[in-house]
Amino acid sequence: MKHNKLIIISGMCMLMLSILSCTKKLDEVVPQDAISKDQALKDPNAARTLYHGVYGLTRSYAGTFYQLGEMRSDLWVDGLFTESVDGGLQNLYRHNISALNVPFANWAGFYNLIYNYNNVIKIIPQTPLSDAEKNRILAEVYGLRAYVYYTMVRTWGDVPLNTEPVESITNAAETYKARTGADTVMAQVKKDIEQSLQLFGSANTLPAGKRVYWSRVASLVLKGDVYLWTGTHMGGGTADLTTARAALQEVRNLQGATLDLQGNYADIFDPTKKTNNKEIIFAINYELQQAQMGIFGNFLVNSIQANTLSFAQAPTPTVSSVYPYVNGANRVGFNQAMITRLTSGPADQRISNSFRVMYSTAPPHSVRGVMLTKYIGTTAGTSQVYNNDYPIYRYADVLLLLAEAKTKLGEDPSAEINAIRLRAYGANYTPYVNGGLTANMNAILDEYLKEFIAEGKRWWALRRAGDSYVYAAVNPIYFSPSSTAKFLLPLSLTMLNNDPLLKQTPGY
Repeated sequence: MKHNKLIIISGMCMLMLSILSCTKKLDEVVPQDAISKDQALKDPNAARTLYHGVYGLTRSYAGTFYQLGEMRSDLWVDGLFTESVDGGLQNLYRHNISALNVPFANWAGFYNLIYNYNNVIKIIPQTPLSDAEKNRILAEVYGLRAYVYYTMVRTWGDVPLNTEPVESITNAAETYKARTGADTVMAQVKKDIEQSLQLFGSANTLPAGKRVYWSRVASLVLKGDVYLWTGTHMGGGTADLTTARAALQEVRNLQGATLDLQGNYADIFDPTKKTNNKEIIFAINYELQQAQMGIFGNFLVNSIQANTLSFAQAPTPTVSSVYPYVNGANRVGFNQAMITRLTSGPADQRISNSFRVMYSTAPPHSVRGVMLTKYIGTTAGTSQVYNNDYPIYRYADVLLLLAEAKTKLGEDPSAEINAIRLRAYGANYTPYVNGGLTANMNAILDEYLKEFIAEGKRWWALRRAGDSYVYAAVNPIYFSPSSTAKFLLPLSLTMLNNDPLLKQTPGY
């Protein structure tokens, strides 16, 4: 069988890892969004199209990144909402997960991303691009691949490791691939990070314009994140925590005019302030006439109900008067205990710029739910345009990750915690005073709770902190040492039936 002649940019019938049993040639499955391998090898613009395409494909996974990092946490559990529940999201926050109820089958489709990253890594060195451009592209894609594999290890533990593109398939057995040990996969993640850093060179330069391309700074933050995880969960101990601290401190030392916290929290997400946004390190890009952020439709409200809801315990202002063109659903929300926790105490600009509580316009004006406003976008004529970017890493991540590294090394994290608090509360904030490990971690996690609402960070922050912090935060009805719930996710029966080399996640 001949080699594949196509490099798939986005969406394809994925023929790998035994998920499908097609025996067709790969080049018989031709989507509209495809370019010729021969073109990429001869034409610099075709090679650049290949490169840009992986960012478009990565964007299609933003909702998956969000759900994996957020919906199993303590944030959105049994909340108040105005319509019927979103059953899939409810299964996540209630941890209603089993071998027969698998929330993300087919490895959440991530091997489609890996396939395309692998193609770029193999093809770009052979293209007529300059060496400098080749190195930059490869540096970015190594970073992206490391981030995706890191997400997969956190989600499933052992996962199949594949760093070469699939070029031909003659039978289903060639797609079978056993799960690789998490230690081995994480070693590859670290190797990819180092390769990314080396290819970028020594300059920690952030992308000019919109920060929607991976950078050396992003690889440093990912390095800190990864080594915190392995230092906590995979036997890395002090050595890995020290490596994490050094990588994050390198980014912290860059604080200045081009990298810092935004004084106004809302400016981080403002679609009109994307260019050289000093807090953003890497974000997934959404633009009018390209793609809009549709992943939070269930966190909004429909236009009919918007007339019966108010943003105050009074008939006005109605939701429809404030957001006349918003038209989504309201199928997930915070419970009253979480609303009280987030809104009580001193005014916090993170809360007021992340969500708004909705009340009935009729007495006694009871709480009906919350509307997520962090990604409300802009208006164009009589339409709401959801063109906010979705942050993967921003400077606040650096501060709280560094605070965690310092805490776990027995150092004082108060400077980083207080930088976050100062921006949140203003000059009258209550300074944090260094405490013991548990007190420091709880303070860090409290800031995560408020700082990163709907950014896919809370579950990972709890998990990275340590198992005891997960058990302390999540409702024990759904997740506790004595429950059947597990940290890692199961594989679907279809996956297991299609690949005799795959084994079920332990505990399922």
